[in-house]
Amino acid sequence: MSESLVIVQGTKEKKYQNILPQIKGLLDGENNLIANMANIASALNMQFHWWWTGFYIVENGELVLGPFQGPVACTRIKKGRGVCGTAWAEGRTIIVDDVNKFPGHIACSADSKSEIVVPLFKNKEVIAVLDVDSEHYSHFDETDKMFLEEIVSLLMK
Repeated sequence: MSESLVIVQGTKEKKYQNILPQIKGLLDGENNLIANMANIASALNMQFHWWWTGFYIVENGELVLGPFQGPVACTRIKKGRGVCGTAWAEGRTIIVDDVNKFPGHIACSADSKSEIVVPLFKNKEVIAVLDVDSEHYSHFDETDKMFLEEIVSLLMK
């Protein structure tokens, strides 16, 4: 396991290409899901400096706040509510350019402007979601989707 990260400047793709093998190194040999989620949230936050980066874990029919980096957050989210609950219900990654235009958006922070939520699957069931918020509109795109889906999939290997 690596004890520190190398952070680079440059394009979004270059940043992901830099952080991906380091995240793999952080997860290598560690089977604890919470510990791995914590390291992923931290590594992504250090590389990208997003407003909020973290996980919600499915527990007793709701999403419960898991490891994260950023300001305090909503603790519980119902299935189908907000961006996280919708990604869980639909089992797909959702990119929102303007959270204020998303029906039923849950405003944990008025500073959040755009969002991407990536589900984590185990045996074809969503067991958690990675939620990333930005204080900028239209911050996330297909590059984020591709790399974040790959990063989240590492949690089940």
